[in-house]
Amino acid sequence: MRSSANGIRLILRRSAWAWLTLALLGCSQPYGNADAALQRERIDLGRRLFSDPHLSADNNIKCASCHIPSLAYTDGKQVAVGVGGRTGSRNTPSLSALDSMDTNASFFWDGRRRQLEEAVLDPMTNPVEMGLRDRGELLQRVQGNVEYRERFEHIFHRQNIEGEDIGIVLADYVRSLSAEPSAYDRYVTQGDRMALDTRAVLGLTLFAGKAGCSQCHLLSGKPAALTDEKFHRTGVGLDDIAPSLSMLTQEVVKSSLKGSAIGDRLATHPDEAQLGRFNVTREPADIGLFRTPSLRGVANTAPYMHDGSVPTLEDAIDREIYYRSLQAGEPLNLSAEERANLRAFLETL
Repeated sequence: MRSSANGIRLILRRSAWAWLTLALLGCSQPYGNADAALQRERIDLGRRLFSDPHLSADNNIKCASCHIPSLAYTDGKQVAVGVGGRTGSRNTPSLSALDSMDTNASFFWDGRRRQLEEAVLDPMTNPVEMGLRDRGELLQRVQGNVEYRERFEHIFHRQNIEGEDIGIVLADYVRSLSAEPSAYDRYVTQGDRMALDTRAVLGLTLFAGKAGCSQCHLLSGKPAALTDEKFHRTGVGLDDIAPSLSMLTQEVVKSSLKGSAIGDRLATHPDEAQLGRFNVTREPADIGLFRTPSLRGVANTAPYMHDGSVPTLEDAIDREIYYRSLQAGEPLNLSAEERANLRAFLETL
């Protein structure tokens, strides 16, 4: 009996230590390993931060100012408008397709961030977006809110809030913004043959065939990401900076900025922003390359291209057809009817 009792006590002690170890390890679990209840709390806290204008320098701008649900989480403006009405140099990208991104995903038009947890923090300290001095000021504002402080302590099981914690909950919320299945999703994944009308089906055939759209806007995946996560040259913006191209590239190489510093610089230097991926890699072959955007919700994300210089979906279709013709060395002839069919398909995304 005594040996049995000692064995039971030993098991209980080991169980207690195992529980404590798991609890401690759980405090530092990466995204995706939290239990469902804790994950919901992180998403809800991220939602609160996303919609809080007091995390900007003028207490007026919030993440949701530029990422509006009815516009597929864009803002309908040519370029982003931030604190004090300051305008940036880039069109606001959609947040609608982050749930379908693969492991090769990058963020921003030039792909300067590989982790969403970092990308969501950059606008807060960008001088023309939310305008905070640095992440230290961001931490002060979050810690100064009693509700935020208590919720962070509960979620991360410690009193001190770190910048990475803010990035984690914001990224969790942004990942949760996946839209309802589109008509195209229902047509492909649910086998709903009535989800697309005849015109849209013809447009899908063009998209995947003659028009060549699916070469960069991939139809693979469930749901389809509608991007190849690569960088391509569209010709947009390069003509404007051609006379000063040498000077601009030399300045970028001299600066050799990284991470959020690239975004801060480009927000106030629109000419350098036209260099695209080159700002990150400083490789001459990357001049004018920009990340392929997903086409999810594309009918609601006008204006288009990295600088918002293409005002309508029809203009975007025409621009793509023109540039693909240049790349192929022969005209890509799409009739007015075919272009209308292609638009009809894009509207189902």
